[in-house]
Amino acid sequence: MGVSLSLNLGSLEDADQEQDASRERDLIIIGGGPAGLTAGLYAGRAQLKPLIVMGESFGGQAATTSDMENYPGFPDGIGGMALAEQMANHAKRFGAEIEFDQVTKVDLSQWPFSVETYGGPYQAKTLILCTGARSRRLGVPGEKEFWGRGVSVCATCDGYFYKDKTVVVVGGGDSALDEALYLTRFAQEVIIVHRRDELRAGPILQERARANEKIRVVWDTVVEEVLGDTGVTGARVRNVKTDEEQVIDCDGVFLYVGMVPNTDMFRGQLTLNEEGYIVTDKRQRTSVPGVFAAGDVQDPWFRQVVIAAGAGAAAAIEAERWLAEKEYEVSEGEAEG
Repeated sequence: MGVSLSLNLGSLEDADQEQDASRERDLIIIGGGPAGLTAGLYAGRAQLKPLIVMGESFGGQAATTSDMENYPGFPDGIGGMALAEQMANHAKRFGAEIEFDQVTKVDLSQWPFSVETYGGPYQAKTLILCTGARSRRLGVPGEKEFWGRGVSVCATCDGYFYKDKTVVVVGGGDSALDEALYLTRFAQEVIIVHRRDELRAGPILQERARANEKIRVVWDTVVEEVLGDTGVTGARVRNVKTDEEQVIDCDGVFLYVGMVPNTDMFRGQLTLNEEGYIVTDKRQRTSVPGVFAAGDVQDPWFRQVVIAAGAGAAAAIEAERWLAEKEYEVSEGEAEG
């Protein structure tokens, strides 16, 4: 009995040590959009065995795009989710590990860095933050009450439910027009409500929107309230030049009025700009050595998949270089000691 007990205890100790080792990583990438997945690919090829903690949504904002026509190598276009799946498979092929978990807290005050997830804590020698951004809300009455019951930020997710119905799209940028065009596959009418007298979207998207008989634009107008009972029945809007109000009868309201960076857990630990985006230099370095950022979480200007992917690649290259220098410093210190 004594020998058997000793062996069992030894096995448990070995298992504990293996588990502890698995929670210690050279590189952890937080976020699984194009930036994070590309960072995982480059870090995997550098033999860093990176861990990608996916977060709330696989593929990030890009995965909600129905047809992506401007990503190099896909002249006929590709769906955002399909592209994310290919990126993930590419990263895994070179050794990246993908964990469908969510980071709840990070501690950047000590090295190695501490990363807490629902699945347990990790220690990371380097971090690449690719937490992206989320859709901005209007903050008007009815928006919260009818969220998921007529108010949405994802035409790809919810467009099918509006077959032969009328929907309002709020915004005038690329995302608004791209999603408005997608909604015309289902809806009888798509009404774009834009606060300015001209659209901000690219010329090609504007041309397509103007040519689509299902789309009309209400200019110089903002949404003041989302109306409804069990679901959305309309939107009360106001002309910003005349203050005249009207009610637009509709069955759904889709919001594309800008983005908010997902940086709440980094406040007080990293330098952020006035809008809350992580400040990085040209080499994707943040204000904390060993911590890098890429994608929409540090890019309030472009918000393009190809740029996010490039930034992720750059961040991984810099992380590998930083880690090599850090390990050299540690080894030199031990030798001197």
